[in-house]
Amino acid sequence: MTEAIARRATRTPARRADLLADFFRGKDPKTIRAYSQALQDFRAFLGETDLNAAARVLFGGSQGEANGTVLKYKAELISRELSPATINQRLAAIRSLAKIARTLGLIPWGIEIKNVQAETYRDTRGPGRDAWEKLLAVARGQRGGKALRDVALLRLMHDLGLRRAEVARIDFEDVDLAGGTVFVLRKKHLQKTLLTMPGPTIEALEAWMEARAEKNGPVFVNFDRAKKGEGERLTDGSIYRTVRSLGEKIGIQTRPHGLRHLAITEAVKAATAAGIGLEEVRDFSGHKDVKTLLIYRDRERNVQGQLAALVAAAA
Repeated sequence: MTEAIARRATRTPARRADLLADFFRGKDPKTIRAYSQALQDFRAFLGETDLNAAARVLFGGSQGEANGTVLKYKAELISRELSPATINQRLAAIRSLAKIARTLGLIPWGIEIKNVQAETYRDTRGPGRDAWEKLLAVARGQRGGKALRDVALLRLMHDLGLRRAEVARIDFEDVDLAGGTVFVLRKKHLQKTLLTMPGPTIEALEAWMEARAEKNGPVFVNFDRAKKGEGERLTDGSIYRTVRSLGEKIGIQTRPHGLRHLAITEAVKAATAAGIGLEEVRDFSGHKDVKTLLIYRDRERNVQGQLAALVAAAA
């Protein structure tokens, strides 16, 4: 760390020592892990021993000095040839920390260093309809309760376009099979959203829930061969591994978010054909910004490919 940055650290009020506790308070474990890793990398860049010291360094001077530090950090991340997604996640963590500091009145400014450009949702189509049917078939072909559980998992992620973490959080009390609804805690929401399930989803979920010995707590639980952790809530990481393993059995690479991509792509197609606006599709997908759905629509239309074909034909 340079002498100038070290001098700024000494000017930071001691009351900022609790900033990190305030920053992480209320965030879900997955976000805490991601932001912790990002900030620890920034701490190492500054050469500090802990995150609070790094925060004192960052916020100990002017906005210009802080932005200059983060700009150097951004250049260092790029020089390490990290992926745009990783770089942007680490920059987002720093900007978010600065936002909390400003909200608490510790600084009057924010970090203005922008993300690097990245291609978002390179593959928005998911595994495709044929692969989806094969995934269901291989899940049904498993033994005992695991077949019922995995089919219900697949149905929820595909039919409702849910994220794996959203599925993992579902409890028995969230499900109303008779009414065909389920409460889901969507990403970045504090309250659960009531969603209507279609017939195939209800049937799959009912079959699994009836097979469960316990009728309370988490809907989706572990099947641990070593009997360690059996019956505990299935984590989003376990759901990822489950879907990946099912894909390997049919010779494809797939992941839970691929099922969500497939669902949203189908929803965008159906909405376009029915004259339904993307604002309504946003309620299905749970996206914050309708612009994200434009990516799905444009990928499906493949306007670029159509224009390329016209140009080639005209040559």
